[in-house]
Amino acid sequence: MLKLTHVTAGYGCLEVLHGVSLEVRDGEIVTLIGANGAGKTSTLNTICAIVRARGGTIELDGRDITRAPTNAIVRAGLAQVPEGRKLFSELTVLENLEMGAYLRRDSLRDDMKKVFGLFPILEERRWQAAGSLSGGEQQMCAIGRALMARPKVLLLDEPSLGLAPLVCRRIFEVIRELNRQGTTILLVEQNAHAALRLAHRAYVMETGAITLSGSAADLLKDEKVKSAYLGEGQEATGTAAS
Repeated sequence: MLKLTHVTAGYGCLEVLHGVSLEVRDGEIVTLIGANGAGKTSTLNTICAIVRARGGTIELDGRDITRAPTNAIVRAGLAQVPEGRKLFSELTVLENLEMGAYLRRDSLRDDMKKVFGLFPILEERRWQAAGSLSGGEQQMCAIGRALMARPKVLLLDEPSLGLAPLVCRRIFEVIRELNRQGTTILLVEQNAHAALRLAHRAYVMETGAITLSGSAADLLKDEKVKSAYLGEGQEATGTAAS
């Protein structure tokens, strides 16, 4: 469904992605883990053309989108929930959700109903300014906004960042449910233990390159991954979130 082949990208004269190759098959949850600054967010932003690929190819559902503009990529079936949510804080929850469907010209009723079914609190807060929501509610709104684009592939960048354990648990439950409903997901997540328990397959990124890949279950047992990314604190939180 999504395939990167030897992708390079950077900012100015600085190259931050060095020949990244990965794939997300139809119906999978794939997670990308690594330390801060490893290039995970840059990978997602390059897929979405927020950062332009300098080399390699990016394919979405068999179509080359390497040089496509961001709006065409969204129209083709890909949506991103960015790190930090990036909501329109002065707009209402309802307006933020409608912004997720800005390329559509059909009825939003069924999709709005689906989002409110996943996150009932958003229906209660629908006339409230998004900037006045709690952190967890803002993350729900950001996910809901992306879903309004009806994506085939959903990119999630640090969805549990800064959230309380109970809210994290709900967010991970929703990710699992979206996948059951047919959404393919590429997940970047600081909580490596929770991400690996949620995903089908995983990639480890270090300094802008993929250094390890395999089934999520296998990487959970890998001694290098355990040592680098699965500390006791992460493991405890991951258990609560799964």
